[in-house]
Amino acid sequence: MGYTLVEKIIASHLIEGRLEAGSTIEIKIDQTLLQDALGTMACLQFEALGLDKVKTDLSILYVDHNTLQTGFENADDHIFLKTFCEKYGLYYSKPGNGICHQVHLERFGEPGGTLLGSDSHTPTSGALGMLAIGAGGLDVAVAMGTGSYFLTMPSVIQVELVGNLKDGCASKDIILKVLSILSVKGGVGKVIEYTGEGLKNLSVYERATISNMGAELGATSSVFPSDEQTKRFLEAQGRGEKFKWLAADEDAVYADKIVINLDELEPLVALPHSPDNVKPVSEVRGIKVDQVCIGSCTNSSYSDMMLVANVLNGKTIHKDVSLVISPGSKQVLNMLAKNGALSSIISSGARILESACGPCIGMGQAPRSGGVSLRTFNRNFEKRSGTEDAQVYLVSPETAVASALAGYLTGLENIDFSKFDMPDKFAINDNMILVPPSESKDVEVIKGKNIKPFPMHNALEENLKGKILIKVGDNITTDHIVPGGAAALANRSNIPYLAQYCLVRCDVDFPKNAMEHGGGFILGGINYGQGSSREHAALAPVYLGIKAVIAKSFARIHKANLINSGIIPLELVNQDDYEVIEKFDDFVLENIKERLLTNEIIIAKNVNTKQEIPLKCNATEREKQVLASGGMVRFVRSRK
Repeated sequence: MGYTLVEKIIASHLIEGRLEAGSTIEIKIDQTLLQDALGTMACLQFEALGLDKVKTDLSILYVDHNTLQTGFENADDHIFLKTFCEKYGLYYSKPGNGICHQVHLERFGEPGGTLLGSDSHTPTSGALGMLAIGAGGLDVAVAMGTGSYFLTMPSVIQVELVGNLKDGCASKDIILKVLSILSVKGGVGKVIEYTGEGLKNLSVYERATISNMGAELGATSSVFPSDEQTKRFLEAQGRGEKFKWLAADEDAVYADKIVINLDELEPLVALPHSPDNVKPVSEVRGIKVDQVCIGSCTNSSYSDMMLVANVLNGKTIHKDVSLVISPGSKQVLNMLAKNGALSSIISSGARILESACGPCIGMGQAPRSGGVSLRTFNRNFEKRSGTEDAQVYLVSPETAVASALAGYLTGLENIDFSKFDMPDKFAINDNMILVPPSESKDVEVIKGKNIKPFPMHNALEENLKGKILIKVGDNITTDHIVPGGAAALANRSNIPYLAQYCLVRCDVDFPKNAMEHGGGFILGGINYGQGSSREHAALAPVYLGIKAVIAKSFARIHKANLINSGIIPLELVNQDDYEVIEKFDDFVLENIKERLLTNEIIIAKNVNTKQEIPLKCNATEREKQVLASGGMVRFVRSRK
């Protein structure tokens, strides 16, 4: 029996464990990626672990989220991150150099390698045949210092692509189709591996859109073979020596298979407020549009920008539409400026934003009240745009630019969407990527006044008591738990400040109630903690005294972040018990430490109703030891 491509990469990096889905494995990590919004805390955690230097082949930190400097906070964080990188051996990508996933794809991703990043969209580099995994910052900090990562061996789903995309259809439509099939929780515990003759005409940039949005499936990663398209891309980036042919064995066995006929695909749109709320554009066309945003780490590549520029050339956007465009990297922006495409975009009436995450994370460009915003982004969660009642739709660049010209949601009418040929050579200028010095013992790490220590739990007690402080529904995102936007992002290194906003989108009194009652428990529904990998959504609850989260199920990265922070993720054995639990019920969890470590069912006694509710902790043996220690920092320290 042959190997899948995912199994081949894992086998070549396996330190401990076996290639059996559901088992615990330890793999060597070649590269790590941090970004500034989550990286500041990860750097503080690296220091708290007592580690000396990074032990990976490459570790890099990108400043791409907190680039809007309305006060001292972001600039202070930038100098902290820069000096941290100099001290501990990381590369540093300066603000303005571009979005981490776009730049990493261009300058550092390698076929057959492993990448662990503190951003849920790290799997973007899977477009190059790399196993790229998003994780919490603490997991990345540990990998930086040890060169390895523990995870549950995923099962592998094959998505076979056949046929060819029609003009006006895009790779964005492929991943929206996959989302319509699997949903936002259908990829949990899985890696999506793309195969088939339909790949031959998909460029690395088009593949990157698909692998990027695999995060919206909840998948551990998404991986493409390394083939002629990969070779051409790496050679054009001046990195041809990194290329190697990689593909699954012909007799590889997959856990499941999906076949998508590209000839039959039509433009799709994800309606508010979830990436899997997918409909054909033809069924909902005609919706009046107020704003169109093109960019983000999903669709800000050179080919995306050139397609948009060619369509806009000589035209003017609709009078009622605000079109904003953010190229994904300095490389992309520079090439657009040199070949005149940037002029076509500006002349159409579009607004050019910095090469950064920007409106995708609620950092500017909030729509008007009740406005309709079409975005080529990866997420359209409610309120994420910065406007509480905005209606955000996810579309391809083709659909976005067509709609910006028409003034309403539309598709292919009277527009030439012929594909743009990739260049033989990209403009290469890495002068905004700082290489760490060979000698760093005298480097001072500079910490501004807004950088505060992160909270930690003590070792797990035998019994836990507290109230159910909040009851929330299904698919609660990390945006709900700790909101994004300019104000919150500027304070990502200040957990006491962020805690004031914890879960206020669900209950404005939650932080106050948590403090008044000395902490307690959170009750959630299905897929609790989906979305961004921000571990602040675990650290803020730690500060508020949350001891455990009880839910029907958890999103992968958030569950790991809870464990690393010392908060126990507990799942209801009988999901119907969710209905009988009410806010402010008093819970007692007796002998929890013993039951946790001996894999027994944990009983929650509801003091108010006298009911006994069975709970389980679906965690590995190592993760249970982490919880017993009070979190990952204490666990690692105890083993030094």
